[in-house]
Amino acid sequence: MDDQTRTELQAAAFRTLLAHLDKRSDVQNIDMMNLAGFCRNCLSRWYQEAAAARGLEMDKDTAREAIYGMPYADWRDRYQTDASADKQAAFSKAFAENVGKSAPE
Repeated sequence: MDDQTRTELQAAAFRTLLAHLDKRSDVQNIDMMNLAGFCRNCLSRWYQEAAAARGLEMDKDTAREAIYGMPYADWRDRYQTDASADKQAAFSKAFAENVGKSAPE
């Protein structure tokens, strides 16, 4: 497989992932992080880092909007629910294991 085709397939898979996450707004970021070690915020950070690696300026809000399909504050207000103490404790552990530092406040 040539590099162009590989890149196109990867981009298509990424677009499908974003469409799937749009349909599954019931799935909380904390659940994704606890189970998979990444969440929508991780995807937005990776997106921003990829832009920076190509010399493109992109702020956190723009990257998050690209992943969430709307401003993050709007998504949070519409879909985010309070996490139990157990989920928060699991998140602190998962965040440290996957990102390598303590969880954000």
